[in-house]
Amino acid sequence: MSLTIARTTDLAAPLEIRARVFMDEQGVSLADEIDGADPDCLHWLASDAQGPVATLRVLPMGPVAKIQRVAVLPRARRTGLGSALMRQVMRELRAMGFETALLGAQTEAMAFYERLGFAAHGPVYDDAGIPHRDMSRAL
Repeated sequence: MSLTIARTTDLAAPLEIRARVFMDEQGVSLADEIDGADPDCLHWLASDAQGPVATLRVLPMGPVAKIQRVAVLPRARRTGLGSALMRQVMRELRAMGFETALLGAQTEAMAFYERLGFAAHGPVYDDAGIPHRDMSRAL
């Protein structure tokens, strides 16, 4: 599989992927998805031979990198692409000097993040109508 993962400042493709995954598939409102934080975040985009297929953003919080909006289009799920995206981003974050990665995982996706070394902490909470739990790991 031909895969390119890179930081991007052009948000057209990441926002399209996020709209398809979070709003169309999961019913998240536009107001919840477009929260105004994108200008403060670092963005990554993964593309395969067919085009843009996955994205995530990172909100820098001092030594902590808060990974958010991890979205993979249906055609690329369960292919290892999401794991490849996360691993590369974590390597880049470590190289940038971040010490910890934090994220709010949808409870259905917790096993995915556990396989990447994240540990859950705190209670389950609602975010945009979807149960989440905080997870973190050292970088």
